[in-house]
Order: sequence, then structure tokens, then C-alpha cells
Amino acid sequence: MIIVTGGAGMIGSAFVWKCNQEGEDDIWIVDNLNTSEKWRNLVGLRYSDYWHKDEFLEIILEGDLPKSVRAIVHMGGCSATTESDADYLMENNYRYTRILAEWAMAHGVPFLYASSAATYGDGDMGFDDNKERLHLLKPLNRYGYSKHFFDLCAQKEGWLDKITGLKFFNVYGPNEYHKGDMRSVMCKTYSQILESGEIKLFKSYKSSYTNGGQMRDFIYVKDVVTVMWWLLKHPHVTGLFNLGSGQARTWNDVANALFSAMGRTPKVEYISMPDHLIHQYQYFTEAPMKKLKATGAPLDFLSLEEAVADYVKSYLVSQETLRH
Repeated sequence: MIIVTGGAGMIGSAFVWKCNQEGEDDIWIVDNLNTSEKWRNLVGLRYSDYWHKDEFLEIILEGDLPKSVRAIVHMGGCSATTESDADYLMENNYRYTRILAEWAMAHGVPFLYASSAATYGDGDMGFDDNKERLHLLKPLNRYGYSKHFFDLCAQKEGWLDKITGLKFFNVYGPNEYHKGDMRSVMCKTYSQILESGEIKLFKSYKSSYTNGGQMRDFIYVKDVVTVMWWLLKHPHVTGLFNLGSGQARTWNDVANALFSAMGRTPKVEYISMPDHLIHQYQYFTEAPMKKLKATGAPLDFLSLEEAVADYVKSYLVSQETLRH
């Protein structure tokens, strides 16, 4: 049995979809559906049981998990970079992860967890996933710090030789519609184009970047879960790894890819950035992928243009989710 926390979220549900594609359906999904629309991501997926995240934690703490657990894929937690409740973030992104990791290691069960490129802060210290440089990183927000703190603890305790963490860069694709302001620009601006025929992008506040010239490492969720599945099948590969495309692209590139996929002429308006974001904004991210590549993991990713075209034509147009 495979346990997938955050299994109704974008990456978690996409991973369950990938498992189904590979013939695996003995899966427990752990999440907190509440009143969100995340339940739609579960429609059409094959899995054996669902648990609320609090109930699942009780099962862990009481030692009642079945002995048939083969892996824990921990994608659960708060992913909102604008979340202001630091205690909530530390409880969900640090403490919960620590409890699951300790259980997995105690029972010899592979543990794959979600870290984040937000741990790198403004990028002044680079984006090297060498664990010996972890102490140099300075996240810009509470979310990034909550992820970074677990990475630091895992390093200090020597766990990174036993578990596997992924520093996700800008993941986008099907099953993200429920994320509100945390949806990718691809998802949010698709609706803008339908409604007004144009895209709104933030102005640049650094002279070294033109408006729309800010750069991110975008990676399609289908490529992400292909790597995750490979790691699940190669449990001897442990450590902390970047997971991005390895190539930074501009927001203007994203806009052009979207307009092209929709068969429309590009039209972009550059708008002011909210005050609370100006000092927390990353102008450049790019994932060095040398470390993960050396493991033999499959890194033959779709280009931005290919992935955006698939996202638009196969999912956004029809409002479909990833399904078996």
C-alpha cells in the first residue's frame, strides 16, 4: 500500500493518477477536503481509502498503520506563500512532516516529501541543492521558512541519507483550479484571456529586468509525477533534490505560449505589484538539475510551449482533471 498525503491537491492527485497509469491502486489518500473543490480531483482515480489528515495523524501516533505500507509520499501541508500564520505553517509543514518521517524511518518505509524552491529566498545564494549549503539559505516568507526548517532538521539528524525531499520549482498543470491565488499564472490568465482578450502581468521593480522579463523555472505536473514515480521505484535514491525544468523562462514567454495555444494574438498589460509582495518577490529562479540527473532519474521534460499547449487543449478548454 502507498500512502499519499495531500492526495487531493494538484501534485498529490496527479501522482495518484500516475500510479493508476502504472497499474497501482492500493493507495490511501490523506487530505483535508473541507468545503473546497479539491474533491473533484479524486473523481475517476482509483484508490482504496481516504483519511482526513487529523485522523491519519492519530493512526500514526497510535501505531495502528497496517504493516502493508510500502511508501509514504508526503505532498500534504500548506502551500500558500502568502500565509501569515507562522504557527499554523510550522505545525503543518514542519511538525507533521517530522512525525511522518520518523515513523517511516522507524519502520523501514521509503519516505518522499515536498520541500520547495521558496527555501532559496531571493536567490542571492544560488539554487544549489547541495545539502552542505542549506544553512546559508534565507527564505523570504513564512511558508519558505517552514519548509526550510524541516530540511535543516533532516540534515542535522542525518535523515537525508534515508529519506528523499524534492525542492519543487514552479509547478503548473491540471488539478490546480482549486488553489485560488496560488494557482499558476497559466491557470489564472487563461480565464483573463477568455474574458478580456489580454493578460495582466506584474511590472518589474528592478532595472535589470524588463516588465514581464522576470524569470521562473516552470515545470509541468506530468513531468513532476514521472520523476516521483521513478523515485518510488528506486528507493535507494535518497537526499534532497531540486525538481524544475532546469531552464528559466520569462513571464512574457508564458504569455506568448498561452496565446499561441489558444490561437490568439498576444496582448499584455503590466500592472503594479501589491505592496506586500514587492520585498518578497523572486525575480529569477532556475533549478540546477545535475544532482538529480546523476541518479538516472528521467529528466526528458516537455518544453514550456509543449506543456502549455497540452494543458490548454486537454484540460483548461474542457475543465477536465487528470483521470484514470
